[in-house]
Amino acid sequence: MIAADVLAALKPVVIAFEQLNVAYLIGGSLASSVYGVARSTLDADLMADLLPEQINILVTLLQADYYLSEPAIREALTRRSSFNLIHLDTMIKIDIFIPKGEPFDRSTLQRIQTATLDKDDPRPFQMASPEDIVLLKLQWYKLGGSESNKQWRDIVGVLRVQANEIDLNYLQLWAETLTVVELLEKALVDAGLK
Repeated sequence: MIAADVLAALKPVVIAFEQLNVAYLIGGSLASSVYGVARSTLDADLMADLLPEQINILVTLLQADYYLSEPAIREALTRRSSFNLIHLDTMIKIDIFIPKGEPFDRSTLQRIQTATLDKDDPRPFQMASPEDIVLLKLQWYKLGGSESNKQWRDIVGVLRVQANEIDLNYLQLWAETLTVVELLEKALVDAGLK
């Protein structure tokens, strides 16, 4: 289960996305903790297919409880990049990544799974699939110079825990497209799957 303060910061954003019918998914270390080995985190990563006409309502829904910048949100949509929200009560940062419209982003949004994150609340949250979390984290690991032990532990943890369910064909197909084949092979060996 996820820490109460992270859930307190995450839930209003998810509820706002659902009210606006924004396709979203939870990724990053929250998702890898659900599918693999839990670790504490002080932020949350989401992908959200937000549209320009939804920004005003989103800002209205969240501005009382979050530090946010409407210009930063608009710029993120224009650049297909990211923006963040800071939950004022907990100071937890929520990073929102806008899909770039690339095939992998589309595939990730089509493969959403649901999971319960709070033992006291049965509400389902939309999550990236375990395979997509591995691939996303492999990309971040590579971008970070292949030096982040936390990212690597997350990747290997998801592969180990999901060993009987993981779609290796999907992983290998996208690893080639995303140019992380060697890293995937090493992760599979470290996870005991090769």
